[in-house]
Amino acid sequence: MSRIWQQYLNRSVQVLHESTSRMWHMAGTNEPSRAPRTLFRFISRDDLHNFAIGCDADIGGTSTARFDLDETSVLPGADGAPDVVRPTGKFWGNMSLEVRRGFEGRIRAGYAGFRNKPRTSLFGTILDDVTFHRYLALRVRAGGAPGLRNSYYVNIQTEGPITADLWQHRLFFRRTDGGWEDVFIDFNDFVLTNAGQVVTGRVEMNRERVRTVGISLLGGNTHQAGPFELGIDSISIINDEDIPAFSLQLPPSLQEAPKEGTEKVGLEERELSEKEAAEHTIPRA
Repeated sequence: MSRIWQQYLNRSVQVLHESTSRMWHMAGTNEPSRAPRTLFRFISRDDLHNFAIGCDADIGGTSTARFDLDETSVLPGADGAPDVVRPTGKFWGNMSLEVRRGFEGRIRAGYAGFRNKPRTSLFGTILDDVTFHRYLALRVRAGGAPGLRNSYYVNIQTEGPITADLWQHRLFFRRTDGGWEDVFIDFNDFVLTNAGQVVTGRVEMNRERVRTVGISLLGGNTHQAGPFELGIDSISIINDEDIPAFSLQLPPSLQEAPKEGTEKVGLEERELSEKEAAEHTIPRA
């Protein structure tokens, strides 16, 4: 049996099991769970096969992108415990602003990205309900060319009639040494875009029906090229009360007071203006 069919059947069994469990325990009569929940892990090759990658080379550019398993990752232990060596995902390659011959002036190069594939099953496409969680939490690390570290964006696609709609937020890193850190993005701070343009007016994210989550590297917009490397361990959903237990311990130099305009110590700067978002094209990785 092929891997694709095996994953399809596994998802179908999972949906059936969860639906049966909810009925048996009459889950609809209980309060919705606010407990932390992991949406995606990146600890095996099967996990990585659930993601699609793309870059400008697909349309005439010369960038390269790969998504591999780094089996020698070293993550900080919890509560002062020794470091842990275990597999994590590694999205890496080379960001180029050049295009192949014959494509000059026809395309804009300088992007790469990945997102989870649609999770189809016998019972329809699996969607995530993040209504009762405030933050999207990403455990990541940034390597490669320093000039590219500020060119990453997190993208969320929800179920809806307009497939070009994409919710976007800048991925801010605090560390400059390539170490692991947790980034928490408030769902209310994502900006709705359509084909790279910010959608004006007040529109709320359909948080009950999240279809895909992904990360894009847009070197073309910041005019930055060179090797890139993004380590990723997990994508989760959490609330304020979960942050202390969830967060990795940062070096003392990064344990600083919150900056003006941010809401929490140790969280990324979440203010993203509509003007800034409008200047960035969103690749459909």
